[in-house]
Amino acid sequence: MGFYDDLNHVERKRKRAPGVGRLIMTSITSAVIGGMVVLLMLPTLSNAGYINMVQSGATNAMSNPAANLFAQPISVSVDTGTVQAVEKAENAVVGIINIGRTRTNYWSNSSEDIEQGQGSGVIFQKKNGKAHIITNYHVIDQAQKLEVALPGGEKVDAKVLGYDMFTDLAVLEIDGSKVLTVAELGDSSTLRVGEPAIAIGNPLGMKFSRTVTQGIISSLERSMPMDFDGDGQDDWELDVLQTDAAINPGNSGGALVNIHGQVIGINTLKISKSGIEGLGFALPINDVKKIVTELMENGKLERAYLGVTPYDLTNVPRYNWKETLNLPDEVTAGVVIRNEVGKFSPAGVAGLRQYDVIVKMDNKDITNGAQLRKFLTLNKKPDESVEITYYRDGVKNTASVKLSKTPQQ
Repeated sequence: MGFYDDLNHVERKRKRAPGVGRLIMTSITSAVIGGMVVLLMLPTLSNAGYINMVQSGATNAMSNPAANLFAQPISVSVDTGTVQAVEKAENAVVGIINIGRTRTNYWSNSSEDIEQGQGSGVIFQKKNGKAHIITNYHVIDQAQKLEVALPGGEKVDAKVLGYDMFTDLAVLEIDGSKVLTVAELGDSSTLRVGEPAIAIGNPLGMKFSRTVTQGIISSLERSMPMDFDGDGQDDWELDVLQTDAAINPGNSGGALVNIHGQVIGINTLKISKSGIEGLGFALPINDVKKIVTELMENGKLERAYLGVTPYDLTNVPRYNWKETLNLPDEVTAGVVIRNEVGKFSPAGVAGLRQYDVIVKMDNKDITNGAQLRKFLTLNKKPDESVEITYYRDGVKNTASVKLSKTPQQ
């Protein structure tokens, strides 16, 4: 058996030998052919600059061996949709500087200008040598003087054309001779949750002018309660877009831009609490367009006037719901008329009285005073009528009220 084992071993070695020879010959032949191909392509490679690059790299490596330790710098040209959108809109975003006056000498009654705050604004129109800017009301509130910082750094005086506290909007006018870019206003009704949103503004003042942050549209329908007089009762509900693009103090009045560089919102506020991130809000540009047009024409919004002082039913002690107002159990929200209703006011003419509880306007539920004001502002004009559903002494009633203009303050 040992003999046959050795013989078989010899036979196997003999059978492999021809295969190895063919492998060697194939490798040599391939190398020769590959070399010939390279030689034939040398002129083409040289014209393309590849040979020079290799030679230069080799020369540098030989003269400076340490160069091999570091990556060579690479120049990259980035031209994304975000970059294009920012380039289109950023120079239409300006700084708003709120200047007040303070007394410097009590005895001489002298005073001087001081900067009270900074915000942002968006140039949306250039006409007849003037440029018009949208910003937030709270950016210009209590200003004795306003300055606008243009993209090039130059500052110009600004005039207030109109403002409205409830909608937090104001329109400014400046000399347009140095304005080169006007923002394109988009359509906020076509927005979708999840699409890109780019915020441009001046967080923390002009030191960080036209800072750009990016996120997405987080929600299309948010209603933010606003308490202006600090009495614990909401005075208004602000309709806003929600975004997770970073918005910081100083961004107020700046632009929220879509991927096409169109302004889709005016940045207005954020929720700033420990542990909370990415909750920023902007006024939808379609709402802004309507309000800004009226502010430019009239200097203010002409609100329909009802003639009542609203008080939220939910703020009334439960005991009084039954004992004073005599409300049925099914009424759990509404607006109590807090004041003595003037005899010649729209509400008084229609027969409404103090302590009536309004629950509907034109068959739309009204649950608090903020909703009542908002309904009248956005849905009614002076001299129009509204049907009011209310409870008096436990009885449900309706009244048609012809609204009037808000009296001059």
